[in-house]
Amino acid sequence: MKILKIQALKGPNIWSIRRPKLIQMRLDLEELEHSPTNMLPGFAERLKILIPSLISHRCSEGVEGGLYQRIEMGTWMGHVIEHIALEIQTLAGMETGFGRTRETKTSGVYNVVFSYIEEKAGIYAAEQAVLMSQALIDDIPYDIDACISELKKIRESVRLGPSTGSIVEEAISRNIPWIRLGNNSLVQLGYGKNQERFQATITGKTSNIAVDIACNKELTKKILHDAAIPVPYGYIVRDEEDVIPTAHNVGFPIVIKPLDGNHGRGSTINITDDENAIKAFHNAQKHGTKVIIEKYVTGYDFRILVINYKMVAAARRVPAHVVGDGFKTIADLIEQENKNPKRGFGHENVLTEITVDNHTLGLLESANLTLDSVPGQGEIVYLKNTANLSTGGTSIDVTDMIHPDNIIMAERVARVIGLDICGIDIIAENLTQPLTETGGSIIEVNAAPGFRMHLDPSEGLPRNVAAPVIDMLYPSGKPFTIPIIAVTGTNGKTTTTRILAHIAKQAGKRVGYTTSDGIYINNTMLSKGDTTGPMSAEFVLKDPTVDFAVLETARGGILRSGLGFSRCDIGVLTNIKEDHLGLSDIHNLRDLTKVKRVVLDSVKKEGWAVLNAMDEASIKLRNDLDCKIAVFCMDENHPVIQKRSKEGKVSCVYDEGNVTIKKGDWKIRIEKVTNIPVTMEGKADFMIENVLAASLAAYLYGFDIEDISMALRTFVPGANLTPGRLNIFNFKNFKVLIDFAHNPAGYKAIEGYLNKIEATKKIGIISGVGDRRDEDIRECGKIAGRMFDYIIVRNEHHLRGRTEEEINKLVIEGIQSSGRDVSYEIIPKEIEALKHAIGMAEEGTYITALSDVIENAIDLVQSYQQKEAIEERIM
Repeated sequence: MKILKIQALKGPNIWSIRRPKLIQMRLDLEELEHSPTNMLPGFAERLKILIPSLISHRCSEGVEGGLYQRIEMGTWMGHVIEHIALEIQTLAGMETGFGRTRETKTSGVYNVVFSYIEEKAGIYAAEQAVLMSQALIDDIPYDIDACISELKKIRESVRLGPSTGSIVEEAISRNIPWIRLGNNSLVQLGYGKNQERFQATITGKTSNIAVDIACNKELTKKILHDAAIPVPYGYIVRDEEDVIPTAHNVGFPIVIKPLDGNHGRGSTINITDDENAIKAFHNAQKHGTKVIIEKYVTGYDFRILVINYKMVAAARRVPAHVVGDGFKTIADLIEQENKNPKRGFGHENVLTEITVDNHTLGLLESANLTLDSVPGQGEIVYLKNTANLSTGGTSIDVTDMIHPDNIIMAERVARVIGLDICGIDIIAENLTQPLTETGGSIIEVNAAPGFRMHLDPSEGLPRNVAAPVIDMLYPSGKPFTIPIIAVTGTNGKTTTTRILAHIAKQAGKRVGYTTSDGIYINNTMLSKGDTTGPMSAEFVLKDPTVDFAVLETARGGILRSGLGFSRCDIGVLTNIKEDHLGLSDIHNLRDLTKVKRVVLDSVKKEGWAVLNAMDEASIKLRNDLDCKIAVFCMDENHPVIQKRSKEGKVSCVYDEGNVTIKKGDWKIRIEKVTNIPVTMEGKADFMIENVLAASLAAYLYGFDIEDISMALRTFVPGANLTPGRLNIFNFKNFKVLIDFAHNPAGYKAIEGYLNKIEATKKIGIISGVGDRRDEDIRECGKIAGRMFDYIIVRNEHHLRGRTEEEINKLVIEGIQSSGRDVSYEIIPKEIEALKHAIGMAEEGTYITALSDVIENAIDLVQSYQQKEAIEERIM
């Protein structure tokens, strides 16, 4: 077997709209294509031994053990690999279960598709599933424990922490989109101007001053003390010589910890003598030069969590420990405790495995114990002196046991420090009585407190503490996204996108939009190139200044990574024509439709899909989408329009020279096409179609008719605004048209326009696109033969897998099949071809360059215009 390609889909895609995170592996089974699983001796038995948990995979049989039934009946290895990849992720603590395996048009080559939780882990699972399967086939050993261990390491290195993850999960449950910013825990919720950011449990609303205060333990204590809130007595020391005098001044037992520490790092508690005080000082200095020595308060360790200045949860924290049975050593008891199913690697389970480190050994030594000591029955041996869950501690929920006075005090602490999310550490005998009665103290106030102890306590009720965070960031009525209009189709996407963006700008929106020539925020291009993929969409949606997005969404990006957004308000499908067929498993219009409809399937249920009534492949979708439907059409009397009018449904039509909204029997005329510059005085039918699509989408969104009309009148096409989209350059005696048409449908659109143009001679500069089908290249040549009097055949900049000779041969065959005796010549370089055409232009000549490198062609033509203008001034 051979892996041909692995790609990670991150947004809605052709396999699933609701499960965006999928690995798609292109796998060549090679000789195994002729050997289904029932022809592989011993394979099923070895698989059962290696991964016994696969018995739970019901597969298409719908019963436990269904996968094994399929294997015994005979299935192909790609299907088995799909299930193995899913199961090893689950065994590594990343439970997931969606998968599909489909054969491609190439015999023996399959697309193996399965869901993932973490992208790197998903890719690793794909690779290992293939290696594992091959080992089972060859009856050679495979170390599955090492595989699972590596998957866990990958998971821990890339996953969001439990606190961050819980907030993201709560956002997802409310359909709030999210974007991970970088590789750490910085997350954006929502889109555009309505985004909110947080990292761990620090939000964009968290006061920087409050965080600084909380990180300065001495300042925190002073502020709380001045506010009559109980805190332990203590001092800051910097030098070893000050440790003993300060410790004696405070009075044993004491606590020594770094001034700016967190998560218990460098802290030592219940110090009772000078020797251990010095050791604790040096331990604390590893985490900060300034060290605080304070009175050790006896009691239990509690954490109260306050969010948005309201107490939401409380827990009692217990340091990592073991309980003796009179027989086992401490080392044995630790090993036994780590087998507790609640404990796991990193953050995979409720509890973290207990590790033995120098701190543990030192703690045991202070109690005259070693790892080989045997504690008595019921004897508790503490292995850490702080109660953090990350070091193996446990938590007990006590939220419902807190005295009202302590709740008031905790909420006041958060206000006094100024933290919107605040973890308050308290040492007290209990929280059922006021601290003023028990003698308890607040020993620390934490910015970015961990949530795990509340989400999954060892004992007691779990608390959804992520919910109040989302409530704070997005109170009732606050929007979390921005309007998104996504535009897809074969031809007309870019112009439709630009018209829509122009309409939105005219209506006062700050628009971010993506096109095949760049990303724009309002009128400023921020990134140049073909930006019609998911990363470009994400670029716009991450911009905090944008309040309206128009996203051109092309086939390539959908196939490569899925959509760059989760849902859109309006999806526009301009048309579906034969283009890019034979690439990426897209062989016919049905395959292409499956790709394009991903945009429409992402439309919100209350949103709109805008379809072209005259495009057969597009209009077929009207009864198969889970949103509202509207259509546009060049023919007011088209059967689809007539039927929809009788049903009172909305459409946009070309009506007696007008762009008209039609609903039932009434009409709203937006503008005459002769007043809309992009239609070339109504001569460019394909541009009128783009105007209809954009006008309908704008109307459905709710823009005023007057704003739409004004925008259409002021949208003036040209090389700067719409590069490569019917750009016309006027010379004294001839004209030059540059367009990006590159497929038969695009050529036909140009042909329709040129049929309305009077010219003494029409010269065409054309080329074939190397990665298109033979019949598509020939068809373009045939159309060119019909619409031009003279043709210059040039070569594309990128040949895409073919030779110049092969492409030119197909183009010429097409020209010769046009039924006209058209002269042609071959000039390989585009610029030279354009220069030659201009040089042979006579009065009344109309030159059309169908170009793949728009910028170079435009620059050359403009330089000729400037030269002509200078010559005229001299004369």
